[in-house]
Amino acid sequence: MGMTQTQKILARAANLDSVKAGQLIQCSLSLVMGNDITAPVAINEFEKVGATKVFDNTKIALIPDHFTPNKDIKSAQQAKRMRDFAKKYEIQHYYEVGRAGIEHALLPELGLVAPGDVIIGADSHTCTYGALGAFSSGVGSTDMAAGMITGQAWFKVPPAIKVHLTGKLKPHVSGKDVILTLIGMIGVDGARYRSLEFTGEGVRELSMDSRFTIANMAVEAGAKNGIFPVDEKTIEYVAGRVNRPYQAFEADADAEYEREVHIDLSQVELTVALPFLPENARPARTLSEIKIDQVVIGSCTNGRMEDMRAAARILKGKAVHPEVRCIVIPATQAIYRACIEEGLTQIFLDAGAMVTMPTCGPCLGGHCGVLAAGEKCVSTTNRNFVGRMGHSTSEVYLASPAVAAASAIAGHIAVPED
Repeated sequence: MGMTQTQKILARAANLDSVKAGQLIQCSLSLVMGNDITAPVAINEFEKVGATKVFDNTKIALIPDHFTPNKDIKSAQQAKRMRDFAKKYEIQHYYEVGRAGIEHALLPELGLVAPGDVIIGADSHTCTYGALGAFSSGVGSTDMAAGMITGQAWFKVPPAIKVHLTGKLKPHVSGKDVILTLIGMIGVDGARYRSLEFTGEGVRELSMDSRFTIANMAVEAGAKNGIFPVDEKTIEYVAGRVNRPYQAFEADADAEYEREVHIDLSQVELTVALPFLPENARPARTLSEIKIDQVVIGSCTNGRMEDMRAAARILKGKAVHPEVRCIVIPATQAIYRACIEEGLTQIFLDAGAMVTMPTCGPCLGGHCGVLAAGEKCVSTTNRNFVGRMGHSTSEVYLASPAVAAASAIAGHIAVPED
């Protein structure tokens, strides 16, 4: 029996000819990542075991992005803990405020992720990098510490679910709608500790930004990772970014999958996930009775240039509803700069939106958009659990940038007019 794309990557990293689902293996790591919430805990464990050096200071990335710029003294201490560690061990990929960005947008942008890589990150949405044909998965801070010391990690080889994509997306529909549709089909535990492997002729119709969004939310279906084949769009994206050799893998024709799911992209609608689970997917057009207080356009899920452009197209010449707060968050400094240069920032400001620095802040109810009791928010983030963005009685409705922008104008959940 052949291997899936994920299994081939893990076999190579474990220096084995083949692996099978359920097998426990030890893999060499291409990159270990942490942020200002998770890295300080990993650093504590690093020091607790008496470690005095990292395995490779060029294969560790430390990104302050969750509570930064620091919102209070505690978050400032967290960031300083990571900053001091980076300086002590000469970590080459530490990116300070002003040069940083939201980690899962920043690392691919900087060329730190390549096809065939094995990456762990102390953040659940590390699975984003599967868009580039890498195996990447979130881990706990203790595993991050072990990875920084040894450059190794243990994995149980995941079984796989094949997601076969056909057709072409309709106008305004994006990767966010695809992944919300999929999670609505299989549920938040439908891919628990599985690899979601996206295949089919529909893949080539998806932009890289849409692929990043889909891979990012694989974990919301319980998946260990989500992964796309390496095609001409992938190669074009990494060209000029990745300056080291890499190896792309593809599944064998006789690879074994536990299940196959088929999605015709032409049938995917603009979709919203209602509170309090990402699986509560509904067509956006059916939800116009839901009035909202806030819109957030950004995050590691939807803060890239395609997302900014989609929102700007809808907001251009329009005004944010007077009872709605609209917060736009470009995911990196480079994206922020591009928004300025393309005139998108002016469009957002003219519409009455607030454009702020790259940060994860509102996504986890940290800062820059925390919700009060009873407030409702349409957000392009990835989770809508109870209290996720603030008060336990607040509500988060997950949507694409197109739906978020249209809703900001309407004052209720809405779809673009054209």
